[in-house]
Amino acid sequence: MVRATARRTFLAGGVGAALAAAGCSRVPDGDALGRLRSQGTVRLGIAGEVPYGYVDEDGRFTGEAPELAKVIFKRLGIDRVQPVATDFSSLIPGLNSQQFDVVSAGMYINKERCAQVLFADPEYQMLDAFIVRKGNPKGLHSYEDVVRTRARFATGTGYAEIKYAVAAGVPEKDIVILQDQVAGLNAVESGRVDVFAGTALTTRAVVRKSSRAEATAPFAAVVDGKKKVDGGGFAFRPTDTTLRDAFNAELRKMRSSGELFRVLRPFGFTRAEMTTLTAKELCR
Repeated sequence: MVRATARRTFLAGGVGAALAAAGCSRVPDGDALGRLRSQGTVRLGIAGEVPYGYVDEDGRFTGEAPELAKVIFKRLGIDRVQPVATDFSSLIPGLNSQQFDVVSAGMYINKERCAQVLFADPEYQMLDAFIVRKGNPKGLHSYEDVVRTRARFATGTGYAEIKYAVAAGVPEKDIVILQDQVAGLNAVESGRVDVFAGTALTTRAVVRKSSRAEATAPFAAVVDGKKKVDGGGFAFRPTDTTLRDAFNAELRKMRSSGELFRVLRPFGFTRAEMTTLTAKELCR
């Protein structure tokens, strides 16, 4: 089964676990870009998440991040991309222990992760949304509405939305944790919960064929009085600055020309989810 938004969690297996993996592994020195060009192959860590990086029903390796990777790495002189599937929480530890060369999973860029890896600039920005019963009977449009109505609240394992709900005042002990947005849809449709929180992209995709549930309009979570707009991007080992910079240069060309949107659009992204944010801004 393909999982969806576990991707976006605010920690990837914990800072300590990732740093421990980095500390006990020997990261190769030298020019990673030159090495990958010589090998002709780059190994991409993915987490089996629609629409970010997954293997489809025909066995084809695809998703917004892998398709973008295929374009950019070819332009960098690396013709072959090889997927390496793992749990989302294992992506950063796996990168730092050399199981793959790059994380290609649309991972949210945040301060905690920036202490562990180098990020390229984000290829997209994203707001949150809710899965609710048809007609949204409780009028849920924000985490504050969940608190006000005492709605039964659910989200996914390790999702960033856990942190956002708690910041709004939802007791963490009351949050129902489910595997992914498909499980969230089932829980809302069956009445086990009133609302499931995820990204705007995944919630609108999963309710498309539902006759009993719908997705709310996208909204920004408020944390410490500030609206949160997340951005997802590729992650590189801390030693691979040259590789990251070369990747960024190509990504910026694609942003400017509109090619980036053309690559991401088939996976449900809209122009509203294109961004000019930088990794430096999101790492603060």
